[in-house]
Amino acid sequence: MTRAEEFARLRPLLFAIAYRILGDARAAHYAVQTARLRWTAQPTGPASVEGHLAADITRIAARALHSARVTQGELVGPLLTRVVTDPDRPADLEESLSLSALMVLERLSPLERAVFVLREAFGCGHAQIASALGCSQEASRRIVAAVAAVSDGGRAPLPWPTCVTGAWNIARLLTAIVPPLLRVGVTLEECQVNGRPGSVFRGRDGAVLQAIALDAGDGRVQRMHLVAPPAGAGHADPVAEACAVLREAGRAD
Repeated sequence: MTRAEEFARLRPLLFAIAYRILGDARAAHYAVQTARLRWTAQPTGPASVEGHLAADITRIAARALHSARVTQGELVGPLLTRVVTDPDRPADLEESLSLSALMVLERLSPLERAVFVLREAFGCGHAQIASALGCSQEASRRIVAAVAAVSDGGRAPLPWPTCVTGAWNIARLLTAIVPPLLRVGVTLEECQVNGRPGSVFRGRDGAVLQAIALDAGDGRVQRMHLVAPPAGAGHADPVAEACAVLREAGRAD
């Protein structure tokens, strides 16, 4: 496969990342074009083409968003400042997805954040979202469609990262998603998972929506894993069920 063919194969993913960060289709196209020119000019190919291009489009889009906000006199948030002031920090696809998701979360209202997380991170259907929000399924569909237009331009959503690395990124993500979820009635219960600290998110009916496990080292949280309960599994003991899933994930690391 030629370099041009490799880029063409990944163009939809790169555009989706850029759009999620910039929130504007035209600006996202410019970012992708810039990434294409940089890719063409690069003398040697990286080991991971997907990871390299995802990281590059994230840096390009973050710089563009920073420049636009500075020009418009807007304050730059702590996440954006971190990205722009450290533009050459190595990043892979998972980290690029994490950063783009965080940038979307920071420009959504609390209700929109809750819906975005329930839909993209937890993979909830309309019935579960409606139950969490305490509204009809029709109202849930309208809210989901509105949030999708803001976060993904009406396109299929990007995959949510299943592992977030770095204490700062983990703290930022939890700060962005936990308060809005608690506000709409989702509960968070702490539990030990195979010797590691973990938590389980439950809907109003007590069913497990998502579970997380934290890996710590040197006195700091290093990684956070997001694990969904098995599809179609019973929920007689949802906390124990989620912990069993997380233990299996831990063995695979």
